[in-house]
Amino acid sequence: MATTVPVHPVDEVPPARQLAAFGLQHVLAMYAGAVAVPLIVGGAMKLSPADLAYLITADLLVCGIATLIQCVGVWRFGVRLPIMQGCTFAAVSPMVLIGTTEGGLPSIYGSVIVAGLAIMLLAPVFGRLLRFFPPLVTGTVILIIGLSLLPTAGGWAAGGEGSKDFGEPKNIALAAFVLVVVLAVQRFAPVFLSRIAVLIGIVVGLAVAVPFGFTDFDGVGDADWVGISTPFHFGHPTFHVSAIVSMLVVALVTMTETTGDLIAVGEMTDRPVEPGPLADGLRADGLSTILGGVFNTFPYTAYAQNVGLVGMTRVRSRWVVAAAGGILVVLGLLPKLGAVVAAVPAPVLGGAGLVMFGTVAASGLRTLARVDFSDNHNLTVVAISVAIGVLPVGVPTLYEQFPDWFQTVMNSGISAGCLTAIVLNLLFNHLTPKAGSPAPETPATDATATTDVTETTDTAAVEAGAQGGVRAETGLPEGGGEQPAEEPRQEVG
Repeated sequence: MATTVPVHPVDEVPPARQLAAFGLQHVLAMYAGAVAVPLIVGGAMKLSPADLAYLITADLLVCGIATLIQCVGVWRFGVRLPIMQGCTFAAVSPMVLIGTTEGGLPSIYGSVIVAGLAIMLLAPVFGRLLRFFPPLVTGTVILIIGLSLLPTAGGWAAGGEGSKDFGEPKNIALAAFVLVVVLAVQRFAPVFLSRIAVLIGIVVGLAVAVPFGFTDFDGVGDADWVGISTPFHFGHPTFHVSAIVSMLVVALVTMTETTGDLIAVGEMTDRPVEPGPLADGLRADGLSTILGGVFNTFPYTAYAQNVGLVGMTRVRSRWVVAAAGGILVVLGLLPKLGAVVAAVPAPVLGGAGLVMFGTVAASGLRTLARVDFSDNHNLTVVAISVAIGVLPVGVPTLYEQFPDWFQTVMNSGISAGCLTAIVLNLLFNHLTPKAGSPAPETPATDATATTDVTETTDTAAVEAGAQGGVRAETGLPEGGGEQPAEEPRQEVG
């Protein structure tokens, strides 16, 4: 009798009804962030409302295409995991500077195209660096990603940064109501509904917001039914050295952030990211960024808020996020539909964001639970990395007096914390220890003791564990036999 090869949850294709619901949930989770970048850059350059609308629709279209490339994969492009793509915030400040002082949008797009080419060329190099991302580093980076996103959710809950009623109790109350709805659906609803708890919370929150005047649908009537972004709409790209240098720094930052996101999704979906797929994912980032420069938008990266949604819902199918990419393509071609989604008030997104971003941070803690913190410097690595990563989030003006390139790197808490974690892990766990410092633990041979040792400071063990996802001392999956029993798998469909 022929045996059926089991399909990994990442590769499962849910029924059409679930694809649409789960995909729309991902779109709503990232929509505000996706449109924020063109709004900020276009606003700083004082573009007309028509040009701003064009930037947004172009952004949504390329977001969808980039997501499809990343999830479905084309040859050596795409990690083939549930990864949502969107414009990176790391590029906002450099693009505003370039756009207002060095030639406007054509200069921005020239530097974006060069940055995309650089990302594609550097992707294999980053793929080989995966051995420097053991659970100590990946857990720290995932934790920082979640913590750095929480203020964004807080800003939404208060009414949206810059809104006239920012911080009013009614906004906080609406966000809290959405949060309660999400939690109630997760706890008491049937399995399928619990998996779209965020979508239900947003829909219920929107239904409550309408009669209380939180929403403004005026933009829906003003939007066109059909809109197609054409290449180089704002003029052919121009290439300025200073602009290109600034965007190359952004490219390194976004590659670091994307690496952390890809590793996080690999952990959540039980499909660890290896050097080859990591390079494919980064290569897709580069291709998407080039498309952004051609089709009048900006650099692209993996969106961490959707990483949190994958962890919260436990829906691991990449085809769900591919469906979300298809929805974004439709929104990019039908501006009126995009305007409907844009009408969701910020407090509604804030209530849902608190759950999603908190889930990302909690996933980082779960990864760190595998790490041995006894008689070594691992606690110091986590403590300093988290502190450096959270500093620019808590004090946004901390590095205002530093050069622009330094601000580009360090103002992103994710890239700052990630680089710190990598350097400190190399310093304490890879370099030869000085006399009098704690010696790396010897791998245990006793079966009981071995399960407690999930990370050693021996260089070969760390590298082997990070490369292969297998503990060097036992050959068991990372985390060992003392991990809690796996939760019952809730199959899609």
